[in-house]
Amino acid sequence: MRLKKTITFPSINLDDLLTEQRNPASLEIDQKSTEEILRIINREDRKVAWMVEKEIHQIAVAVDWITEAFRRQGRLIYVGSGTSGRLGILDASECPPTYNVSPNLVIGVIAGGNKAVMDSVEGAEDNEQAGRRALLRLKVSRKDVVVGIAASGRTPFVLGAMLAAKETNAKVVSLTSTPDSPMEQIADVAITPLTGPEVVTGSTRMKAGTAQKMVLNMLSTAAMIRLGYVFSNLMIHVQPTNDKLRERSRRIVLEATGKSYQEVEQSLRKGRGNIKIAILMLHFQESPRQAQLRLKRAGGNLRKAMNCTNEG
Repeated sequence: MRLKKTITFPSINLDDLLTEQRNPASLEIDQKSTEEILRIINREDRKVAWMVEKEIHQIAVAVDWITEAFRRQGRLIYVGSGTSGRLGILDASECPPTYNVSPNLVIGVIAGGNKAVMDSVEGAEDNEQAGRRALLRLKVSRKDVVVGIAASGRTPFVLGAMLAAKETNAKVVSLTSTPDSPMEQIADVAITPLTGPEVVTGSTRMKAGTAQKMVLNMLSTAAMIRLGYVFSNLMIHVQPTNDKLRERSRRIVLEATGKSYQEVEQSLRKGRGNIKIAILMLHFQESPRQAQLRLKRAGGNLRKAMNCTNEG
């Protein structure tokens, strides 16, 4: 935890930001061939995963907080502007179809509101009070985890939201590409992959954005795994809302049980599309009701239910 008693938010100075420095590797990029341009971008992108790896410990702390928040009926709330806000919304919007969870479990907040998802809303990121109000409207509480996202680590909208969260004793995480930033001062844990200067100076939708996407994937995915929403590496909570996902459900049960396609179809039909119930029915050769009771005794965790042979 790096919270300081006195927090000051200095006026922006781009010279101080790593992401605003010129990248020596791309100084002559405008004179290169198409393939040479792509190789420069690719070489820089390779560095992102290494920088994220250095933050694994801090990411793990955040994942444990998120997992505990979900167990206490709390939420994961992402807050950002521009690319950062859109990436938070993307991660949040993909959790319900992937893990069949409530759309209110993981929430994305972007400066400028819904309009800013598709269009640039100039000036929205500079409004600290708007960030505060956005979190207050969500009735953020100590049960929640709030992740502020900004490459610069100093976006006023995000700072306002993080401060509002701190006042409720919610856990607050910063995800930036700038060390010792104002956001890091506020955060209970700081995730700071130092992706460095961009190929196109200041275009943080590139390496910084890639790092953010990688970390957000880790936060939500690892928390869902810890909650038992994944069996082996299979998405057993997938929501079969279209033909592709219905076929994926069949394949998941096939992979988990080794049974025939016909048996899988039958078990899913009898289990009303519930993948976990279908797997238990086939594994233990039991009825849907027996499978439901077994799963209930295991607290809804398929791994525990599969390992439990006691019928009592």
